[in-house]
Amino acid sequence: MILVPVKNLSSAKQRLAAVLDQPSRTALAQAMLHDVVSTLLNWQNRPAVALVTSDPYAAELARRYEFEIIPDVENPGETGAIEMATRICEQRGIASTLVIPADIPLIQSWELEEILKHAPDEGSVLVPAADGRGTNAAFRRPANLFPLRFGNDSFKPHHSSGQATGNPCIVLHLPGIAVDVDNPADLQDLISLPGKTRAQRLAREWDLTDRFQATGSQ
Repeated sequence: MILVPVKNLSSAKQRLAAVLDQPSRTALAQAMLHDVVSTLLNWQNRPAVALVTSDPYAAELARRYEFEIIPDVENPGETGAIEMATRICEQRGIASTLVIPADIPLIQSWELEEILKHAPDEGSVLVPAADGRGTNAAFRRPANLFPLRFGNDSFKPHHSSGQATGNPCIVLHLPGIAVDVDNPADLQDLISLPGKTRAQRLAREWDLTDRFQATGSQ
């Protein structure tokens, strides 16, 4: 099963506060989620998809695209949400999970195919963020092979945990999945990279040149 954890988008992307007000940050987070969900929808060979969320926009998007909603009532953050959703997958006898974040708007279906193509019978596949610090996709079989702990520096701990299981832990570098948007420099990269995703079109509508210069990201 594919799990997409979505926090409360009304307070999303606080690290972009230097260049965007909260309504704009929320709009960007919604656009990025829509890009991710659209790619999953158009992936013909996809496993089942569930959004792990209590956010109204995310829930409506899931209903529109007929994806499952796993309610995240306590909203403890990405790590807690995935722990809870993984337990549900275990209870259902689901063999594997692929965790995809909601802020990788350049994700492509062929990249998801690559993850499944390289997935071992028992083991994991990890896709790092472009900076090598974060984890932007994590496949585990069995679903509870090791716990996922998300954050700015999650990749090395995930890699170590995957290797410690004694099963294959495969690292793939995938250019679309690698692009997440957490800070002004990331947003500037998103604007400049090729593509016309919802998030890119929205960000390009804003004239942020002066704000980028003020933050030193340009």
